[in-house]
Amino acid sequence: MEINEQQAKIDEINTEIDKFRGSLDLDELNESISINESKMAEPGFWDDQIAAQKIIDETNALKAKYDVFHNLVAETNDLQVTLDLLKMESDSELEEQFAHDLEQVQNHIDDYNLNLLLNGKYDKNNAILEIHPGAGGTEAEDWTEMLLRMYTRWAEQNGFKVEVEDYQPGEVAGISSVALTISGHNAYGYLKSEKGVHRLVRLSPFDSAGRRHTSFASVNVLPELDETVNVEINSDDLRIDVFRSSGAGGQHINKTSSAVRITHLPTGIVTSSQAQRSQLQNRVTAMNMLKSKLYEIEEEKKAQEKAKIEGKQLEIGWGSQIRSYVFHPYTMVKDHRTNHETANGKAVMDGKLNPFINSYLQWKLKQNN
Repeated sequence: MEINEQQAKIDEINTEIDKFRGSLDLDELNESISINESKMAEPGFWDDQIAAQKIIDETNALKAKYDVFHNLVAETNDLQVTLDLLKMESDSELEEQFAHDLEQVQNHIDDYNLNLLLNGKYDKNNAILEIHPGAGGTEAEDWTEMLLRMYTRWAEQNGFKVEVEDYQPGEVAGISSVALTISGHNAYGYLKSEKGVHRLVRLSPFDSAGRRHTSFASVNVLPELDETVNVEINSDDLRIDVFRSSGAGGQHINKTSSAVRITHLPTGIVTSSQAQRSQLQNRVTAMNMLKSKLYEIEEEKKAQEKAKIEGKQLEIGWGSQIRSYVFHPYTMVKDHRTNHETANGKAVMDGKLNPFINSYLQWKLKQNN
């Protein structure tokens, strides 16, 4: 890369930083951090542990936004110093260092931009992610397991914790259903882009004739709700069953009836948990999942009513085919909402989802404007 091109890259990064500066009120951000830190220093701060933890999480998020911005400025200034040295004298080792640092700063810019897009009501929450196979038996159940691996890899690469709450194996191979809790700041904000139907086209490993098959799996993503969100659930509307765990989860799984299944009779919603050792813990988890699902139904009703009044066409969510993964006769993964695509299907299946998530958030931002 020529010196002029390198300078142009730095100028582009500085333009991005100026946009961030324009959208952030750094003084207000700093003041909010100071106010929260004062609250944290007050006696009795931990009397309400849930409220206290919420303030701590909010403060950490504000600090990250503030500190990362200043780190970006410092990194870009260091880049400019390195380039100025290269302008005076060519040095292959310094050029190599510049190229490495430039790529790193660009990645940091992309990550920061992604985080700024996550400003929805529950974006910062943990996510409950469920995957269910569509019609197609073993083919679809195998595809469901492939998606489970993809999301687990993505979570691990991005510093999120994954816990399998419910796991039902397929009859021959794969999974008949799975529910996960993915924990970490902005987990729901990132993963909400994945809600919908995912389509796979490949040569089937289960077809002795080696024919091409199309399989479908549906992904649902919900925010995990804390105690501050009130969802009324009448105990008379619930049927609670206990059973022995059937999935991976440790040596205890088939020894006691610790797994819990809750059916909400008015809606037919069913939630299950078998990840924990105790029946009580599994019951709490299953109730929290039910709470999130009932809340989602109410929010969707409100959104539909608002859209009707405003004359807007809502994005089709559940049931819509959002992404295709084609592995034969060519390789292509394409998002049908944003048109973002890549020929590197292996990388996607290994968890490289951030380009798709970023494209979705940018697209969604335009839809709402």
